[in-house]
Amino acid sequence: MRNILIIGAGKSTSSLIRYLSEKSKTENLNLIVADKSIDIAKQMIHGFENTEALELDIFNTEDRKKAIQNATIVISMLPARFHVEVAKDCLAFGKNMVTASYVSEDMQKLDEDVKAKGLTFMNEIGVDPGIDHMSAMKVIDEIKHNGGKILMFESFTGGLVAPESDDNLWNYKFTWNPRNVVVAGQGGAAEFIQEGKYKYIPYQRLFRRTEFLEVPGYGRFEGLANRNSLAYRSVYGLEDIKTIYRGTLRRVGFSRAWNVFVQLGMTDDTYTLQNSEQMSYRDFVNSFLPYSPYDSVELKLRHALKLDQDDLLWDKLVELDLFNATKKIGLKNATPAQALQKILEEKWTLKPEDKDMIVMYHKFGYEINGEKKQIDSTMVSIGENQKYTAMAKTVGIPVGIACLKILNEEITMPGVLRPIHKEIYEPVLKELEDYNIIFNEEEKEYKGYNPDKI
Repeated sequence: MRNILIIGAGKSTSSLIRYLSEKSKTENLNLIVADKSIDIAKQMIHGFENTEALELDIFNTEDRKKAIQNATIVISMLPARFHVEVAKDCLAFGKNMVTASYVSEDMQKLDEDVKAKGLTFMNEIGVDPGIDHMSAMKVIDEIKHNGGKILMFESFTGGLVAPESDDNLWNYKFTWNPRNVVVAGQGGAAEFIQEGKYKYIPYQRLFRRTEFLEVPGYGRFEGLANRNSLAYRSVYGLEDIKTIYRGTLRRVGFSRAWNVFVQLGMTDDTYTLQNSEQMSYRDFVNSFLPYSPYDSVELKLRHALKLDQDDLLWDKLVELDLFNATKKIGLKNATPAQALQKILEEKWTLKPEDKDMIVMYHKFGYEINGEKKQIDSTMVSIGENQKYTAMAKTVGIPVGIACLKILNEEITMPGVLRPIHKEIYEPVLKELEDYNIIFNEEEKEYKGYNPDKI
């Protein structure tokens, strides 16, 4: 048996475990799902063949090394900051490794040693990063192969609630780590380039600078800029490109409403609130508003934000139960961001039968034979339920495919890798089609930017 060690049994592992278990007989696999909580590991493998649960605290060096030494290949589904410790052990024991996370500086530093040992450390093989890389590079490489020059690349991804489970005014539910949603965009301005002009959007303006996109069959979305789009010029081999922009998708109207929290300071994660455990939702809102001996919290908030009572945005705030005087935050020493997350999770957690949705949208502008053209490429994946979400599917299945192809020596490129090479993305994208993860490419009239207006 070939032992696949999966470290971390979070939400994104559900589809990964199912995929590998279904392949276990024909591929001679044994899955070892390791987590700090043995109960969570057992729940994740329940009902699947050729699986076993392992209690593992990754900070216990001896146990971690032992588990990795006994594996044929290692998949790390831990939070990104912990991958490098696993990677160092994999390097020491000569084990290939797969993660869905961004390549960190510490991980990149291992590249030469990984190559020297002939090992493959595949990173960024989830959805974003991952499927976005692969689907983009496929089109980029095809355009270049045909003699074209890339002028523009825009890419958007969103984890959203599926239309059939969309039952709130925000058209949104949490499909991944809620904390990452609450603090998204902080830590620096969004940076991108349009027609050769560098552009920056500071955090306080991020949610008011959006663009609209239409996805066939699914309607209108808004895209807001990710933090650093510029790094992808070198990743995708587009050093001379005039326009590159990466963003996040939400339903139209979400960003304007979210901006309320940003402007009030509710997404701040740098200080703690006094007596947050006993603070009511209403007290939490009021703590960001000026004192008035006469006006209610509702009236003060409307005045501060210049909101009319019949504004749909106001209904969105009311829907979250923000003005409830009896519900408590219930968290000791909570930051504003943690308190806001607690409130939102009550309303935005997927119900057992809810379905989520991943939407991806790429725009490629290019010139070939003196003519400017554009390709729009879209992908929509709908989840099954609260456990087998589209998010888990689009993260877990690419990880599983890459793992098997490395095991079977179909992917042999050594080093700390991203799936931007044809020998990686081509077979992975082909198999993803079996799971209805399919991109629809459409040629359109080129809609580049006017350099005089940028």
